[in-house]
Amino acid sequence: MSQTMMTGLRGLPADARPREKLLARGPSALGDAELLALLLRTGLQGKHVLQLAQELLDGFGGLAGLLHTSADALGQVKGLGPAKRAEVVAVLELARRALAQELKARPLFDSPRAVRDYLQLQLGARPHEVFAVLYLDSQNRLIAMEELFRGTLTQTSVYPREVVLRALHHHAAAVVLTHNHPSGVAEPSRADESLTRSLRAALSLVDVRVLDHFIVTRDKAVSMAEMGLV
Repeated sequence: MSQTMMTGLRGLPADARPREKLLARGPSALGDAELLALLLRTGLQGKHVLQLAQELLDGFGGLAGLLHTSADALGQVKGLGPAKRAEVVAVLELARRALAQELKARPLFDSPRAVRDYLQLQLGARPHEVFAVLYLDSQNRLIAMEELFRGTLTQTSVYPREVVLRALHHHAAAVVLTHNHPSGVAEPSRADESLTRSLRAALSLVDVRVLDHFIVTRDKAVSMAEMGLV
């Protein structure tokens, strides 16, 4: 039997193989490492696929951390080739699209957990600061999300005129502002509060409401509206 075969799922006893276990008992019966092993399929020379899956989870802070990880970061993992990286990134993109579809189907704030998950998947792993806007229709359903400005690790230059023009382009009735803090500190700064006030004033001139401003890190998405700052 080849080394690849031994490090893959076929090297396990039949009752311990994640695929057979999933089909027999359902996906909830599998642990995170087993589900990831199904995606990876094979391990590395001398390392079983389940061991590789567990090491990835440990190295990136669990399943949520792995899903918030960029393709570049995955590329630093020894032995994790382009095919496996592409598969993990594809799952991440499917998760983003599924959440976006959910947010477009009903009012945004009917599913606050989905909003936070969506923003974390979009922005949580970025190494630089990104400012984005979610444009909403009159029923508060998502029309589009656009990344408008990128900055350094410490600041982003945001131009209210551009935000207003894009809101008019989408015929938006309301917006949700969001940007990430690569530092991992989710608390809004004085500059964040000032920016929110400036954008709210500019957008009010064209009758577009600012409903919230989320600060996003790898671990959480904090609502400034819930803090009374919007």
